[in-house]
Amino acid sequence: METEKIIETIHMISDENLDVRTITMGISLLDCIDSDSTRACERIYTKIMTKAKNLVKVGEQIEAEYGIPIINKRISVTPISIIAAASADQNYLKYAQTLDRAAKELGVNFIGGFSTLVQKGYQTGDLKLIRSLPQVLDETDLVCASVNVGSTRSGINMDAVAEMGKIIKDASERSFMTNTKMVVFCNAVEDNPFMAGAFHGIGERDTVINVGVSGPGVVKHALENVRGESMDVVAETIKQTAFKVTRMGQLVGTIAAERLGVPFGIVDLSLAPTPAVGDSVAQILEEIGLESVGTHGTTAALALLNDAVKKGGIMACSHVGGLSGAFIPVSEDAGMIAAVNAGTLNIEKLEAMTAVCSVGLDMIAIPGDTPADTISAMIADEAAIGMINNKTTAVRILPIQNKKVGETVEFGGLLGYAPIMGVNKASSTRMIARGGLIPAPIHSFKN
Repeated sequence: METEKIIETIHMISDENLDVRTITMGISLLDCIDSDSTRACERIYTKIMTKAKNLVKVGEQIEAEYGIPIINKRISVTPISIIAAASADQNYLKYAQTLDRAAKELGVNFIGGFSTLVQKGYQTGDLKLIRSLPQVLDETDLVCASVNVGSTRSGINMDAVAEMGKIIKDASERSFMTNTKMVVFCNAVEDNPFMAGAFHGIGERDTVINVGVSGPGVVKHALENVRGESMDVVAETIKQTAFKVTRMGQLVGTIAAERLGVPFGIVDLSLAPTPAVGDSVAQILEEIGLESVGTHGTTAALALLNDAVKKGGIMACSHVGGLSGAFIPVSEDAGMIAAVNAGTLNIEKLEAMTAVCSVGLDMIAIPGDTPADTISAMIADEAAIGMINNKTTAVRILPIQNKKVGETVEFGGLLGYAPIMGVNKASSTRMIARGGLIPAPIHSFKN
């Protein structure tokens, strides 16, 4: 690299919060299936400990050698509903405890894959896993869960949507932290390295390394240099910046995969914010020209950002995957929090923004007395956006017991804190009670 480029990269890391947000090892557990759950759990533990034994060490070595912060080292596994279905167990806590024990002994930050795919209906094990979720999330520390309730090809499973509203409500009554580790998806992807929604899809290789990069601060700083320029210049600036960030992610992923002796999978281009000053997606949108995120023009600015990030990243790396775009979690983004507190950003506007960004209603705290049917209806709305637009959408809603609109809740670490946001009081009970399947849209039939 030229000296100028090296200095630029050092500046990005030291002053603009550039980092590799995660290296995630995906591990298939299909060869661990056994009708005896005790034997299955022994196989799961052995395989994870064998495959990922050097994951943390290699990540730390790369950090030290290249000076690139790698914030998280994580593991994702095959959806446990598939693995546990062979057993006669009625509750899958044992499987979750096995994942949790392995993750703690390996020193990783999280392990994802306590998951199930029910977009068109339940199979053996799906409902068992879903109903295990409140206990699992409460009694484990590092296990993350996800449930895919819809897809463009299959429609939306409204029975699962109704069930998930109850599950989220139940989990919130055990601990305000439980739902931070669970995501409800439409069009979930198999190679997502970000938690809490990561799982290792059955179409993936046995073991793989996926990387998630992040650089909101870098993008904001780049845009500061083109104030007053046209939108064409803004888009080009974001694209060039995303190219640089993605190249760094590919470098880290390639080195990590080589040292761990496993294939390199994908780079996820998603701009993932943190509570740190200057590491905010909301502030990028404001740099584009909004007085405050949430005002009119926010969705258009976010669409430009998301598209430019993808274009720059795809030019930089042949293997792009995951979610790839811009996350807009409320609690993890200082600019989003400020906008909520200022009254310019509400849940309805966030929902509109999810039509053009990577994910959905993420890390949004709501009053603890919100009815389960209302939570289900919020999931249904977000799944419909994903289904119709043929994109991944997700919900991570956090009912906080004994909290009212305007109060705050502290999650700590990268999860930050969140203001309690108001929810529409009108009931959705009769709609959710119908159950059944919302059919796939007409444009899903492309064969």
